[in-house]
Amino acid sequence: MLEAIVHQKTIRVDIQGNKATVNGNESLMDVISVQDGKFFHLIYKEHSYYFEILSFDAESKTYKIGFDGRTYEVGIKDRFDQLLHSMGLDQVSKPKINEVKAPMPGLVLSIKVSENQEVKKGDAILILEAMKMENVIKSPIDGVIKQIVVSEKQAVDKNQALILFN
Repeated sequence: MLEAIVHQKTIRVDIQGNKATVNGNESLMDVISVQDGKFFHLIYKEHSYYFEILSFDAESKTYKIGFDGRTYEVGIKDRFDQLLHSMGLDQVSKPKINEVKAPMPGLVLSIKVSENQEVKKGDAILILEAMKMENVIKSPIDGVIKQIVVSEKQAVDKNQALILFN
C-alpha cells in the first residue's frame, strides 16, 4: 500500500497486477510508458489519461507531474515510510542543519543574503575565494537566515561558521 500526497491530501493506493484500489475503491488500471519513461498513458476507471514525469526528487520521494496543462507535485510514501511514521521515527534520519560552515580556508568576497531573509535549498548565500577560485556557497536547506557570522573581505578557516539558520 502506497500513500500519495497531492495538494496536502493523502490518497491511499494499492496496485495488484492490473487492479488498483484507490481510497478503498477498486478498478481496472493499465499504465504504459509512451516515451523514454517520461511520458505515460494511463487507463483508469475506463478513462484515458496522458501525463509526463517532469522531475523526481529521490530524497523527498516527490514527483512533479504534468497533466492537462498543469503541474502537480506528488509525494510518495511506501510501506517503510509509513512504518517509520507510525513509530515516530520518520524525522530521526533527517539531520537538523543550523549553520553553514566554510568548506575550506578562504576569503569571503561577497554575502548574497541578509539576516531574516528566507532562502531556498540551493540559493547562493555567499562567495568564498579559495586558491584563486571563486566558490559559490549555497544554502543546504529551505530556511530563514538567523545571523551572518562573517563579513565581506574577512578571511575564514575551514569549518568556521559563516551563516546561522533559525
